[in-house]
Amino acid sequence: MNPTPTTTPLLAVEHLVKHFGKGRNQATAVNDVGFELHDGGSLGIVGESGSGKTTTARMIIGLEQPSGGRILFRGQDRTQPARTVRELRERGRNIQIVFQDPYTSLDRRQRVGDCLAEVIGVHFRLDREETKRRVRELGELVGLDDRQLGALPKALSGGQRQRVAIARALAAEPEILILDEAVSALDVSIQAQILNLLSDIREERGVSYLFISHDLAVIRQVCDDTIVMRHGAVVEQGATAEVLDRPQHPYTRLLRDSVPREGWNPAIGIARS
Repeated sequence: MNPTPTTTPLLAVEHLVKHFGKGRNQATAVNDVGFELHDGGSLGIVGESGSGKTTTARMIIGLEQPSGGRILFRGQDRTQPARTVRELRERGRNIQIVFQDPYTSLDRRQRVGDCLAEVIGVHFRLDREETKRRVRELGELVGLDDRQLGALPKALSGGQRQRVAIARALAAEPEILILDEAVSALDVSIQAQILNLLSDIREERGVSYLFISHDLAVIRQVCDDTIVMRHGAVVEQGATAEVLDRPQHPYTRLLRDSVPREGWNPAIGIARS
């Protein structure tokens, strides 16, 4: 699905910069990064560890303050911290994030259904029965049954916990879902299930994805467009198939050539004939 871009992007990142430290100890984690995400779109940010992709996501969600540049949501500048609780809550509704490790991002003492109900209660004024119905709907959406909704995180598998994390993010009914290495900790078979789930949710709900990953196969499966980051800067961007199949930058070619091919033997570093 390649949605037709609207005049005003859902999300626009302009000349984004992030420094850490001061003086001689100052390091630039993100340098002049810019891109757009449109309604219903899916944008991948790919690069090695330390490339600045997670720092970029943390600035968009508001967990880090940019050193320069702008972040616009539907044309409204969100670069500066929210000034009121109401504004902070609205921002939380618009953009949600799913982290890499579902277990550490969940409260181990809170049952899954209560976790989802808590998010619903923060953003919506629903009575108890409406909240219960909404919790069941979210469970069905991500493939969790009543038993799993009543369980603690420790009783669930890694894939089930990530489904909980996705359901928790969707409970706020966001327009953008940031997925920061959201399937990298999962087995390959569970990865496929979660990626298929995300594709179905995008089709059904129209939510836009900002998908951060070092895995080019994952990016190819779920993203319409891709930007490649290295040392905090964007070195290449465009339609995913174009970037991955006909890369123009040497770093993109290096990333692509580093993907193990069929018959690859990592022990000796050559492909079996």
